[in-house]
Amino acid sequence: MAYATTIEGTRFTFPDLRRLLAKATPERSGDQLAGLCADGPVERLAAQIALADLPLKTFLAEELIPSEEDEVSDLIARRHDAAAFAPVSSLTVGAFREWLLSPAAD
Repeated sequence: MAYATTIEGTRFTFPDLRRLLAKATPERSGDQLAGLCADGPVERLAAQIALADLPLKTFLAEELIPSEEDEVSDLIARRHDAAAFAPVSSLTVGAFREWLLSPAAD
């Protein structure tokens, strides 16, 4: 699934969640070598905006690393508590961040 946002008339599109996450984070040499880092600060900002608008449930729907190939991904998938996740699943990453930083989260 592609993710996109527009900044000052320029449309930025990210073809998948893996690339969106890589481009939204601070520049790292590994991401540079893999060709995954943002092309500059504006593209990084666009990725951060697109990420902030993403519902949390997207991370369950779009697997970054197949659980058959990664023990941590497998553990997360097996121990995921759908009932506990349900109240926040439709929140966006940005809204979840704001809630975590609010007094209501205490």
